Amino acid sequence: MTKALRIGTGYDVHAFAPHRDLILAGVTIPYEHGLDGHSDADVVAHAVTDALLGAARIEGALDIGQLFPDTDAAFKGADSIELLREAATRVRAGGYRIVDADCVVIAQEPKLSPYRAEMRLNLARAMDIDVSMMGLKATTTEKLGFAGRKEGIAAQAVVLLERE
Repeated sequence: MTKALRIGTGYDVHAFAPHRDLILAGVTIPYEHGLDGHSDADVVAHAVTDALLGAARIEGALDIGQLFPDTDAAFKGADSIELLREAATRVRAGGYRIVDADCVVIAQEPKLSPYRAEMRLNLARAMDIDVSMMGLKATTTEKLGFAGRKEGIAAQAVVLLERE
């Protein structure tokens, strides 16, 4: 009997905001602005969380907004790595194993390569997978669009699950 594989994609975007820390994949990145959002606005963790939940399709936890609504004061300023950890726990409890995950961060600046290893490690630890199973890269938009105008940051992720 073949095991069932599931793929999920996730996407998130947040605008820059003054007087906030820039947190990406749980790493505080030195930069003049942070991102605006109800939680810590970690677009990377949010995109990976949505990909994970989308692949599992567990009723009551179909996406990050359903599981951790921004209308709930309990999630105000929440650590998005902890939200990812909770989503991964639910996915495993639903009978799935995380096979692989990959994410691309879309930002004109800041440069993220010095933080990539720590970002990958944080995401992998939150999902309780080996870091070799977590891909992460960054790209600019060649100064096009909102990211190119330095108005915010986006992230896109994909996750592969296997039914246990």
